[in-house]
This record gives sequence, C-alpha cells and structure tokens, in this order.
Amino acid sequence: MLGIVQFRIDEQAGRPLFDQIRTQIIEAVRTGTLPPGTRLPTVRELAAELGLAVNTVARTYRELEAAGIVETRRRFGTFVARADPSDSAMAAAANAFAEVARGLGLGKDEALRYLEAAFDD
Repeated sequence: MLGIVQFRIDEQAGRPLFDQIRTQIIEAVRTGTLPPGTRLPTVRELAAELGLAVNTVARTYRELEAAGIVETRRRFGTFVARADPSDSAMAAAANAFAEVARGLGLGKDEALRYLEAAFDD
C-alpha cells in the first residue's frame, strides 16, 4: 500500500483494473493523501501487494506519468509530481470553453447547462 492509501480493486467492476488503481492514485494526490514528492512502490512491489500482474501496474504508472501526475527518476523510482497538471489543463480548457460560449452569444448559465449535460452523458 502507499502508506495510508488502501486500494479497492473490484474484479467484477466494468472498469479495467489499471484504471481503478490510476483513479485511486489521482484521488489520493488531489486530496493530499499522497503529497508531491511521495515515492510510490515499485511496479513489482505494488503488483505483488495487490495480487495483480506486473503489466497491469506498469500500465497504471505509464498513464499517470503521461498525464504528469507522477515522475519516474531513473534508479530512484516513481514519485508524485511536484505540481498537479490538472490545474493548468483544466484552467486552459475552462478558458477555451468560456471563449467559445461567449463567441456563440451564450451567457454563463446557458453555457453551464452544456457542461452539466456533458457530465451526465
């Protein structure tokens, strides 16, 4: 386990196992349970602990690294990134969304209805 993070793996869920781990790590980073700089277990350690294939955990780490959530430092391991990339990515997406909405003559309430509908889909 990652310190105080306890993973819940549901083999019967409709979501892939790597995605279940990925979203739980992201949530732990966002809530501060896994602060920046925290060293994660090796792929082999986490796979053994969870009873999963090494490739499943490796895919989780690859996707987290591609998203900027974790950083791999050769010979030192994988660590929670120093900055949450979702902050800048979401701010940029929100600004682009607002710009398109304004360009179409939509007000805030009208634009938010589209956003809410997108989350409901």
